[in-house]
Amino acid sequence: MTSALDMLLRLEETLEERKSADPDTSYVAKLYKKGPCKIAQKVGEEAVETAMAVAMDDDIGIINESADLMFHLMVLLKSRGYKLQDVALELARREGLSGLEEKASREG
Repeated sequence: MTSALDMLLRLEETLEERKSADPDTSYVAKLYKKGPCKIAQKVGEEAVETAMAVAMDDDIGIINESADLMFHLMVLLKSRGYKLQDVALELARREGLSGLEEKASREG
């Protein structure tokens, strides 16, 4: 059985490959062509849709919208030259910190 991490890493490779694809035949290439601001807008839309699914107690919607959100977030990261590893390293840095302490460290 493939792990969730393996699947995300394969998706990350596919997203990288799509950078050179034809925007007329690839949704991801079309997003890349529109640029990070448009991709960020899609991330925001998917975040709102995820929150709405939670508010409506829509279990299937929560999973579907969360998948859309994660997908578009990964496209956004790739568009800016980041990898999942970069996010994982930041999460590792925060591991063991109180959420309140971590947030306070960014506000200063």
